[in-house]
Amino acid sequence: MYDHRRLGRELDLFDSDPLIGAGLPFWLPAGAAARREVESYLYELERRNGYQHVYSPALGKRQLYELSGHLANFAGDMFPPMPVGDDELVLRPSMCPHHALIFKARQRSYRELPLRIAELGQMYRQERSGVLGGLSRVRSIALNDSHVFCPADQASAEVAGVLRLMREAHAALGLRPASFQLSLRGPGKKYGGPDAVWVRAEAMLRDALAAEGIPYAEVAGEAAFYGPKIDVQVLDAAGREWTIATVQVDFHQPERFELSFVDASGAKARPVMVHRSLAGSMERLFGQLIEEHGGAFPVWYAPVQVVVLPIAGARSSFAQEAIAAGLRVEERWDGSLGSRIRAAAKVPYLAVIGAREAADGLVSLRLRDGRQLDPMPGAEAIALISAVAAAHSHALLP
Repeated sequence: MYDHRRLGRELDLFDSDPLIGAGLPFWLPAGAAARREVESYLYELERRNGYQHVYSPALGKRQLYELSGHLANFAGDMFPPMPVGDDELVLRPSMCPHHALIFKARQRSYRELPLRIAELGQMYRQERSGVLGGLSRVRSIALNDSHVFCPADQASAEVAGVLRLMREAHAALGLRPASFQLSLRGPGKKYGGPDAVWVRAEAMLRDALAAEGIPYAEVAGEAAFYGPKIDVQVLDAAGREWTIATVQVDFHQPERFELSFVDASGAKARPVMVHRSLAGSMERLFGQLIEEHGGAFPVWYAPVQVVVLPIAGARSSFAQEAIAAGLRVEERWDGSLGSRIRAAAKVPYLAVIGAREAADGLVSLRLRDGRQLDPMPGAEAIALISAVAAAHSHALLP
């Protein structure tokens, strides 16, 4: 059983320091390289599916979170307000209030809807010290987030589309969702909005799950304070379930922020707000991915895709050519060939180059699974690796 905390340090993916603080890990170059590839993939997946990306600040005035309902319903998970002049600023616990104001920044027409706003942004949660650990529970969170604003009659179709995107993203990342959970209201918790809109929102989520043929379990008490949600659960190495992605239907915040659009009749109408994250936070996601793959990531987001191993001082331009082609490459000279091969066990490809290969412009590729390919021109090896990476495949050969 793999522990992402141990592997993350062994593979130089991430670390932490008491001077920065508990629950505030930092990403080392290898982990940052893998994360950057995943972020780029999610960005392109969203862009191709009609999402428009924005940036918003990780702070907001106290009044913003009073209006959204976060301070009334979520204050225990928020950092205290910071006095700044005549204002009090708060580290945001979520991005939805900012995105609501982005929608409200100008008049909207029904012709613009659904408006899909996406951001990979920073937010902060005041997690208790006792639950912090590795990347799974942190206080500084980089969330793959989005909010879709649409008329009520489009909401179920939007949720169904999100569920399809989740499946595509999870397959590329190598995640295996264990179950789908419909998270509903429960006793003893605070929720916003009247019963009628909750019933309507729950029906929209059920319709989307039915349309996609997804079995699910209903769980009371796990809804967000502003609406019910679908949680996608995955199993970690210890057999525990974690929520890796979520989609929620919200009538509450559009009402609180007085959001509106001009409908086909020229009248003002209230949009529904669909909250959505395809892969959750980068921290929790990578905690799961490290354990799922044992640190041997798929080619497309492996921190190092190919290690070049020259033999007996052989000189070749392959490493420079592979870097110029966009691959992530390391060249290792020190130690015996056997020790260098063992040290690179998590790397998808090893390019072994002896004097003969160097003279002929060839490389001998060894695959992480032990297979060896016949010597081939360096350009052919680069094209092979690039094709596998571009396909977001889990195979090592096209």
